[in-house]
Amino acid sequence: MEAILALEDGRIFKGLSFGSRGESYGEVVFNTSMTGYQEIITDPSYKGQMVTMTYPLIGNYGVNDEDVESCKPFLEGLIVKESSKISSNWRSKKTLDQYLRENKIVGIEGVDTRELTLHIRQAGAMKAVLSTEDLSEASLINKAKRSQGLVGIDLVKEVIPSKSYEWNNKGRFKVVVLDCGAKFNIMRELAKHDCKIMVMPATASAKEILDLKPHGLMLSNGPGDPAVLGYVVNTVRDLIGKLPIFGICLGHQVLGQAFGGKTYKLKFGHHGGNQPVKDLKTGKVFISVQNHGFCVDIDTLNKKEIEITHINLNDNTLEGMKHKKLPIFSVQFHPEACPGPKDAEYLFKRFIELIKNN
Repeated sequence: MEAILALEDGRIFKGLSFGSRGESYGEVVFNTSMTGYQEIITDPSYKGQMVTMTYPLIGNYGVNDEDVESCKPFLEGLIVKESSKISSNWRSKKTLDQYLRENKIVGIEGVDTRELTLHIRQAGAMKAVLSTEDLSEASLINKAKRSQGLVGIDLVKEVIPSKSYEWNNKGRFKVVVLDCGAKFNIMRELAKHDCKIMVMPATASAKEILDLKPHGLMLSNGPGDPAVLGYVVNTVRDLIGKLPIFGICLGHQVLGQAFGGKTYKLKFGHHGGNQPVKDLKTGKVFISVQNHGFCVDIDTLNKKEIEITHINLNDNTLEGMKHKKLPIFSVQFHPEACPGPKDAEYLFKRFIELIKNN
């Protein structure tokens, strides 16, 4: 069945439908990871976005029960050059096509994804519509222009759990994960470091968190515009100085605002498992996995209180910071990986050291 991807600037990309049939809206971004499509599809941070995979063949090892990063896929659409008709892996339970159909995710294949990626790099990430129903180019472009996009929209409330839950019941250190759209591997990594984890929705209050008497607080990743998350920022601001805090991705952006900083939208964001980051303390450069379209403005942070710890070597944007006196730090990238390199796993050990010292 024919499918059409229409961008708000008038560009049209035609292809064939796979996955679910229908019509979906979102901001088109590209991801440069060569593998890990299942983890990408189930990352809640992609709520409100359609993902273009730059690697040309996707789906060749199928979908399994282990490599999910949330309870279901949250992305709005998947765009690939070729959706593999064969899935060959000893853990595979179903094809990517079946998985998308089960979860009502619209996909399109046969698109020149390199051309689409280059266009996004030049023009910026933009609103789009992907349809197997309406095949009128003029109509679809109009729909894309009228769609809501990401700026000014709170998508966190659409991906968080309805109530708190216990991830595991054993561990020396009690850690609360404030779930803004958390990837499961954040909790898996904490559990590996002897943590007993309580996951609380982003709407939880500072009092509710402190009533659990945790040894530390993890601020998770999540989707959408961080500038509209005043309720989370206020909660974190009330917790500063009361316990060790580690922020990842959206959690980093929330913490930046709690420190008085501002966020802004990147032209096309950082999405993929090959982003070079420099640790300014050690001088070490490592490869990180990232997924974000917004960033904390370095110039808006109070340098008397906040130390810049990591920088992106592609565009010199902020990738990490810490408080100079309090046991608080955060990073823009994903140290829990999945998919991607595990170069930054050491940051979980750093968080545990802060808890021990505190």
